[in-house]
Amino acid sequence: MATQTPARRTSTFNNPPDYSFASHRFHKTLRNSSKQPIVLVACGSFSPVTYLHLRMFEMAKDYVRQNTDFEIVGGYLSPVSDKYKKPGLLNAHHRVHMCSLAAEQTSSWLMIDSWEAFQNYQRTAVVLDHFDYEINTVLGGVHTQEGEHRNVRIMLLAGSDLISTMSEPGVWSHTDLDHILGRYGTFIIERAGSGMDQATDSLARWRNNIYLIPQLIQNDVSSTKVRLFLRRGLSVRYLLPAAVVDYIEENNLYLDDGPGPEKEKGKEKDGAAGKRDVDAGSSKKSMQS
Repeated sequence: MATQTPARRTSTFNNPPDYSFASHRFHKTLRNSSKQPIVLVACGSFSPVTYLHLRMFEMAKDYVRQNTDFEIVGGYLSPVSDKYKKPGLLNAHHRVHMCSLAAEQTSSWLMIDSWEAFQNYQRTAVVLDHFDYEINTVLGGVHTQEGEHRNVRIMLLAGSDLISTMSEPGVWSHTDLDHILGRYGTFIIERAGSGMDQATDSLARWRNNIYLIPQLIQNDVSSTKVRLFLRRGLSVRYLLPAAVVDYIEENNLYLDDGPGPEKEKGKEKDGAAGKRDVDAGSSKKSMQS
């Protein structure tokens, strides 16, 4: 059941030094040959990674199983580059390591991809092209139980603030929107108070590739709030995976978030439109990660 999709826009990729694509939890064989294989990718600062970031993947997995003809064969967190400078954005080495601790110690299927983190700032459309290349060209996609080859569809996973910024004029380039929503598609975790109807109406052209997932148990944990707690000497245990809390304490991280206001999300660095820095699942007012 191969599907026709637009061509990948980015054809060549420069890898950071000593980079290797994580695939140790990638499922090479479909469990159900009638399903379309997909990989979920969450792009964001993850400064630090929280239980909400991880919980998003589980909500998406439940939604996919109950409401779609997809089968998830992998899930990835992709921390943003240090070049996306803003207060609270810890060094990529620490952020990638915390994400790795969280994924390896709390999940049986999530992985971390450091390609975006350890190089120049990359737009979301290019990041998704990178995943498409690594999974379908380098790894060769997946196979059914009967041995039939299938390409894997890459899909963006994010919070409802993503749709809000995508519907705002001038925040995203139309070319990137068409590439992200037209070629790949997205799963959006809804949040209380988010006006999704108006936002999705303005993106009606790609409605069939936008999947809205209700958050049945509300979770308002954000990286911004976690950093604030840490600066004030308050406990963040049980807001983050224990291994991440231990790592933060051992390395004395986030004791000083630096001066200046938090950077508004959805805006391209230096004013260029098209890249979305998603603190997956966060609200508009506290979505810095």
